[in-house]
Amino acid sequence: MNLKKLSKVIAAATAMALIPLSFCGCTKKLPDIKLSVWTPIENREVFEAVAQKFSEKYADEANFIITISEEKEVSCKETVMSSPENAADLFIFADDQLDDLLGCGALYDVSADADYINGYCGGAESGAALSAARNGTYYAYPFTAGNGYFLYYNSFYFSDRDVADLDSILDICEKNGKHFAMDFGSGWYIYSFFKGAGLNVGLNPDGVTNYCDWNSTDAPVKGIDVAEAMLKIACHPGFSSLDSDNFVEAAKSGDAIAGVSGAWNAEKIADAYGDGYAAVKLPTYTAAGQKLQMASFAGYKLIGISAYSENVEWAMKLANELTNEENQLELFRVRGECPANVKAAESDIVMSSPAVKAFSEQSKYAYTQLVADQYWNPTYIFGTTIAGQNADNRDLQELLDTMTEQITAAPKTE
Repeated sequence: MNLKKLSKVIAAATAMALIPLSFCGCTKKLPDIKLSVWTPIENREVFEAVAQKFSEKYADEANFIITISEEKEVSCKETVMSSPENAADLFIFADDQLDDLLGCGALYDVSADADYINGYCGGAESGAALSAARNGTYYAYPFTAGNGYFLYYNSFYFSDRDVADLDSILDICEKNGKHFAMDFGSGWYIYSFFKGAGLNVGLNPDGVTNYCDWNSTDAPVKGIDVAEAMLKIACHPGFSSLDSDNFVEAAKSGDAIAGVSGAWNAEKIADAYGDGYAAVKLPTYTAAGQKLQMASFAGYKLIGISAYSENVEWAMKLANELTNEENQLELFRVRGECPANVKAAESDIVMSSPAVKAFSEQSKYAYTQLVADQYWNPTYIFGTTIAGQNADNRDLQELLDTMTEQITAAPKTE
């Protein structure tokens, strides 16, 4: 390993050691089982409690030493791939990292738990189950299901009927000198318009390239119809292209009275809107003279088991514990995370949350995020061009053709 790579591994290990926590049983003459867990620090409280209960539950079988350390989902892939053999026994990661982690041999095949996974996710064809599998083989346990987006709004300004259609939302925002916020600079969000129009993008069977028909000229709703619709929205006085954090700030200031974001911002938006706080599925929008339901990406957080774990069976048992109904409900109580466990997700306490209820409504129009990295930069360029009201007056079909060509290109090799 070269010095530069070694320094990255050491830095990652140092960061992850920030919150080491050990749970050790005291039963004598039993084997010592060491398990390490990487998770975002926000999960600490729940993971501590689960580790303690797990150690007590199996206290007559082994003496457990469970170490919980910090690692963010967003950086988990890079940390694991820098040294797969040194990864934690269990680690939490975003579902769009699965293929890269699988490609470097970091994930253990957990298909022995297929029946359990299908059971708590609501079936093998559920979005959660599909996010953790490739070609029918499971490589992770779905952990949370809230990594998607929907519409937040201030009900002092809108009726239930108003928020069903984006045209109405924009007009009401303009009338009140306010804005509807959505991040046009992110391919994660602008997917809503293209998929809502029946156009598709996704990962090819090779696992490294994408397919995309967003520049279609012969579909019932053509790519240029979607581009024109987005440009009309961008030019509306009631619209503002804001990322998720800036939407929160605009909601607090009173400027954004509606916007698209996810459950992770529920508490902040609730504080900003007060008694007017409300959430619902995404609205319809107008393209080619039709009202089209906006779609969304559905994202999941997964629990991976290291292929290099010396205690795979116990790691899988701990993953079972983290995904059971009881502990998924506890994660919701503490963090507001939408459970992947369907029984937990259908509970009264979860469904009483406006954000989770809206996420559930949107799930009918949500699709598992499965794209190669080549997707993100072209959609950013296209989206920011539209958000800037196409200031250079570029030909829209040309923009679509360029974006599609780049999305479907083979990845660059070093």
